Amino acid sequence: MKPADQSRFFGKQNMRGVLITTALIISFFVPTPYYLYQPGSAEELAPMVSVERGTKDEKGTLMLTTVLSIRATNIYYLGYGLVAPHTDLRKEADVKGDLTDREYERLLKHMMDSSQQNAMISGLRAAGEKVDINYHGVFVKSFRPVTKARGILEVGDVITAVDGKSVLKAKDMTDYINQTKKPGDTVTLTYKRDDQEQTAKVELVTLEKRPDAAPDEKPLVGLGMVPEDERTLELPRKVEIHAEDIGGPSAGLMFSLEIISQLTPGDLTKGYRIAGTGTIDQDGNVGQIGGIRHKIVAADKEGAEIFFAPADIDEDYTNAAEATDEAKLIGTKMKVVPVATLQEALDYLQKLPAKGKS
Repeated sequence: MKPADQSRFFGKQNMRGVLITTALIISFFVPTPYYLYQPGSAEELAPMVSVERGTKDEKGTLMLTTVLSIRATNIYYLGYGLVAPHTDLRKEADVKGDLTDREYERLLKHMMDSSQQNAMISGLRAAGEKVDINYHGVFVKSFRPVTKARGILEVGDVITAVDGKSVLKAKDMTDYINQTKKPGDTVTLTYKRDDQEQTAKVELVTLEKRPDAAPDEKPLVGLGMVPEDERTLELPRKVEIHAEDIGGPSAGLMFSLEIISQLTPGDLTKGYRIAGTGTIDQDGNVGQIGGIRHKIVAADKEGAEIFFAPADIDEDYTNAAEATDEAKLIGTKMKVVPVATLQEALDYLQKLPAKGKS
């Protein structure tokens, strides 16, 4: 090869190398529209939960379980997600919908706060103590497709008045609108966003009928949003829950059990390592959650011997079935116990023989 040809050849090779290197570097910074979901952790609750004048003398352990969510910030994370065991890929739109990052963060915080409040209410009441609830407005949880409020309101706003009339609970708002308004009417909302009070006018829409509604039932009118009560609690004793790095409502059942464990005599755990998941409402009903297969894997890795899963009380519910199936797939000796209420979990534990005496 002539010197001139060699120079051109090596010049092309160097240019190709530079382009490849540049492309590789750029690919590290190009996000993908996916999240990776993997088994998270099973974390002991006693260090997280403290009940005034309560005791932490259980021989066993109550644990919440988590799912690890990782944003596939580049194609390499995405590739890892395609081959890693116990890993699911979900599109960002399926995770966040059309929420902004700020709205999504507000929603997760509200869900965790509500979960902790429900755990305190149900746990303390199950232990025979009184809890008073104070209502402060209507939290905007999400929007329905028919809404005219999207773009005016945001997820995380708290509505405090409609047409100048104070609304402390979601029922106050829906009753006023349905008793005095029709689709196409406009209402003036007073609401708080980041502690700043604002007002806006929103057109009302016809809402879809409930599946069990009678054929001649009058359609409802509303804002086309999913409301939840904004509230604070008056507790008979101080309860602290430190779970700042955990979002969502799925630890509600296990928070309730830990509160009861610290308030009642005897060893609620009977010496076992007990994990679980499930939302809780203030009446102690256990609800379905996401990612239960990942939570089974996480609990098994931490040596859990019993796992409380939300019972499948409806044909559309699948938590208990998936938990049982995953336990078989990974070959764990951990026992999956479906429960529909907090009381069912307590009944199971109260009848459970102490470890080593069964």
